[in-house]
Amino acid sequence: MSKTKIVDFDDHLNQEYGERGTESRDAFEEGFEAFRLGVMLQELRKNQGMTQEQLAQKCGTTKTYISRIENNASDIRLSTLMRIIREGLGGQLKLNVEV
Repeated sequence: MSKTKIVDFDDHLNQEYGERGTESRDAFEEGFEAFRLGVMLQELRKNQGMTQEQLAQKCGTTKTYISRIENNASDIRLSTLMRIIREGLGGQLKLNVEV
């Protein structure tokens, strides 16, 4: 019976993508945050019982754009994100910066 070595998640990220501050790790973390944003918007939309089309109409964009954001295929401007959250979802965007 072999023993599997359990690796801390931070150690795993360091092994796979390099230490924080390296180009490969920064690229991974940026991509992950974009993915997370898309999932968050999708969950908020679904929790309100809206389709992508309905959300797009409420905030003045297209279903295709909402889909691209939710599927991490589009960069999004801060002003557009704020409009989607405010006008489309009735929420308020609050940002947090970690240094």
